[in-house]
Amino acid sequence: MSKLTSEQMNFINAAVETQALMFGEFTLKSGRISPYFFNASRLLSSVNLTKIIDAFVAVVKDKILDFDQLFGPAYKGTIFGSMIGLQLKTLHPDLQLSFDRKEVKNHGEGGHIIGADPKGKVIIIDDVLSAGTAAKASIKLLQHHNAEPKMLLVGLDRQEKGSGELSAKEELQAAYNIEVRSVICLDDLIEFTSTNVEFKPWENQLTDYRHMWGT
Repeated sequence: MSKLTSEQMNFINAAVETQALMFGEFTLKSGRISPYFFNASRLLSSVNLTKIIDAFVAVVKDKILDFDQLFGPAYKGTIFGSMIGLQLKTLHPDLQLSFDRKEVKNHGEGGHIIGADPKGKVIIIDDVLSAGTAAKASIKLLQHHNAEPKMLLVGLDRQEKGSGELSAKEELQAAYNIEVRSVICLDDLIEFTSTNVEFKPWENQLTDYRHMWGT
């Protein structure tokens, strides 16, 4: 019996159908050879996009009233943050949304931030957690604006080592006192392949990768 929730199964199935999640041999930015690859932007083509957003919302709705704002880093965080924020505002009407630009705009309204100025307790929303580099940049940006980044929500936590022997998640939690949550993680993908005949051949490769690069 699978331990995955219905929301997680919906997310994984949509990722497979849209090829946002692929199994094979992929060279990552880090140089590591991975048996799987995740490209969240392809989820946008899913006919089940609402279920994908529901999966994100399910992870944080128990705590959303404790927060003041969602922050989505450019670009995928901006897209998913907008959709997730739209749903979460039905639970928390005063929830504010903000996003950043890749480059500072020097005309019009100008600046680095789109939407509400960062303030209060903030949830950062992004697509994937790998080494944690992008998350650290978002945390520092929010701190620069005197906001409090208190949670990171991602679609996939690859559960890989960060800059040392700790996982990227553990490093972020220890260094910035931030809670890290994900819709799915590598352990969930291993669980998925172990119970799915079509993807069963990938179970051992995912497990080996977890042993090699995980903590």
